[in-house]
Amino acid sequence: MSSPKPNRGAIAAGHALTAEAGAEMLRQGGNAFDAAIAAAFTACVTESSLTSLAGGGFLLAHTATGENRLFDFFCQTPKSKAIGRSPHFYPIHANFGDTVQEFHIGLGSMAVPGALAGLLHVHQKLGRLPLATIVAPAQRWATEGTLVDPFRAYCFQILAPILTATADARAIYAPEGKLLAVGDRFYLSDFAAFLNDLVHDGTDLLCQGDLAKAIVQACQAQGGYLGLGDLQAYRVIERDPLAMPYGSATLLTNPPPSSGGTLIAFALQLLAQASLASVTPGSPRHVEILRTVMNLTNRARQQGYDEHLYRGDVATEFLSPAHLRAYTEVLQQSLAQGANKWGSTTHISVVDGEGNAASLTTSNGEGSAYIIPGTGIMMNNMLGEEDLNPQGFHQWPADRRLSSMMAPTLVLQDGKPRLMLGSGGSNRIRTAILQVVSNVLDFGMDIDAAVQAPRLHWERGELHLEPGYDRETIEAQGIAGDDHCTWWQDQNMFFGGVHAVAVGADGTVAGVGDWRRGGAWVVVGE
Repeated sequence: MSSPKPNRGAIAAGHALTAEAGAEMLRQGGNAFDAAIAAAFTACVTESSLTSLAGGGFLLAHTATGENRLFDFFCQTPKSKAIGRSPHFYPIHANFGDTVQEFHIGLGSMAVPGALAGLLHVHQKLGRLPLATIVAPAQRWATEGTLVDPFRAYCFQILAPILTATADARAIYAPEGKLLAVGDRFYLSDFAAFLNDLVHDGTDLLCQGDLAKAIVQACQAQGGYLGLGDLQAYRVIERDPLAMPYGSATLLTNPPPSSGGTLIAFALQLLAQASLASVTPGSPRHVEILRTVMNLTNRARQQGYDEHLYRGDVATEFLSPAHLRAYTEVLQQSLAQGANKWGSTTHISVVDGEGNAASLTTSNGEGSAYIIPGTGIMMNNMLGEEDLNPQGFHQWPADRRLSSMMAPTLVLQDGKPRLMLGSGGSNRIRTAILQVVSNVLDFGMDIDAAVQAPRLHWERGELHLEPGYDRETIEAQGIAGDDHCTWWQDQNMFFGGVHAVAVGADGTVAGVGDWRRGGAWVVVGE
């Protein structure tokens, strides 16, 4: 039997081995979805402090036949809070050097995971290669080990209180009594064995069978919310993407009940009113426009936005022309007047030569510190994420898909993929994606320049700016108003990690892995 014909394409991801795993699927004749899924499994090894099969995520798919579909496999809240004891839920403090951030971990921070269910679901619906082929790169690197690079070591240091909180976590991240550092090798042998079981079983082993029972027993004994019914009832949800025209292009992104995609769409609608054609990218005027748009987007969110998400009327109410007009007036008035968080998330973008495209974002929160026995898999801490629990901890509504800022995004031109992108970075996800999309569509930048350009982020009266902006002019013109400004000395993972792939008008493909988060990219067959 002849071997499958290689598929050309490109993939961008958060680690060179993650990207290479996806590229290998294309070389073996797989499609963009095979590549994205293989990369996601591999990222659980190469980017284990950012993602996990016991976390959650979203995959936005555009098929060669023109179908657009959002696969929602983010985490779900448990069905009940009745656990008969105090939840195992406690704060840790992560030291970033210039600031310390509090996170909450423990078994009481664990929501129902969806990542594994989602990857298996997409593979069954859209994949082409056997599952054994898909997981092979992840098994290889889990067994052979990967070299800890400076970015990975930085992540380990920040999350040290989580990665060393339990004996099982220490066995992985501090096997000789001290945290792994640059130049050490990181192994995940139990994960390789788990993947072997997965191939033979073919079902979500984290929500069914003995592993699910082990998770539940640990929760019952130590104070977690998850019950067997929570795990067994989990389902991947297929949604229509949120679609919005922008100039001659169409933007597709994550729809409600997740929030990030809708906020990006709203911000782009505002940008369209700001006459960017006469603005120089990175100029003080550009800073003024972006700051104002981010300010208004945050203001809109405070004014009932989250209620729209779960009522299902975002498109008809929040994104309606009448609502937009009200904010456009404020935007134009503001411009006429002339006036810190971690985010354990990673992203994969893929396009193939057949016209399939995938944008996949996954996260484990920061991790709960609980390792599922015999798997090397850390459970998520989504119930301990402040951003995901706006009403306060332990106040979550039961049995509901959590709302996320994650926003895998595609830009179509004449119905065909032009740009695939997404980002990690908690609340900075939407501003990072917004700026890269605008750099490409409004300023005509190529994908490399668009991702590497300096970014800013505004939130709650704090304006953060990467180097590259004209500080003297911005301060002299009072553009920041009453904001407290942080002028970063270097580009930083704080501003997200946009791993993107682009298709040119002539069909050539290009990728870029955002170095802010150790990104890499591979082009196959060009």
